[in-house]
This record gives sequence, structure tokens and C-alpha cells, in this order.
Amino acid sequence: MPDTSKLEKLNRELEKSEKKLRKAINDEKALQHQLKQLTRKERTHRLCTRGGMLESFLQEPERLTDDDVMLLLKLIFHRQDTQELLKKLLEREKPETP
Repeated sequence: MPDTSKLEKLNRELEKSEKKLRKAINDEKALQHQLKQLTRKERTHRLCTRGGMLESFLQEPERLTDDDVMLLLKLIFHRQDTQELLKKLLEREKPETP
């Protein structure tokens, strides 16, 4: 009969371990979801900030269409000097993220 008791104990430990594993998997899924939310919030903030920067350079931005703004951006970013500056900016060392 001691073998039955040992088997029951091992089964309880197995159930306990499986429960811990399920909890860890669920915790990981929750953390991944939080990370996606943070990334989305950061992107939204960046888009709003940079959109505001762009509008600060436009005269009467409310009168311009999206196509007008796209045309301006295409012209600006296809210039050789703009491309060179962009390349230099991208070659800088990336700041370390905490």
C-alpha cells in the first residue's frame, strides 16, 4: 500500500506543477498584451507629436489636403541634401533603452 500513497503524492505534485505552468502561461500572455498596448500608446504619442511638428511648419494646414501634404513631403524627402541628412541621423548611435 505504500506505493499507492507515493503515487497519489506524485499525482498531487504533478497537478500542482501543471497549475503553476498554466498560471505562468496566462501571466506571459497578459504581459505580452500589456507590451502591445504600451507599444501602441508610444506609437500614437509619436504620431501625434510629429504630426504637430509638421503642422507647425505648414501655413494654414487646415486648408491643405492629405494629398497636398504628401506632395510636399515627397518633394522634401527626395532632395539630395535631405537624404544625406537623414542618412547621417540614422547612422548615429542608437540610445540604449532601459
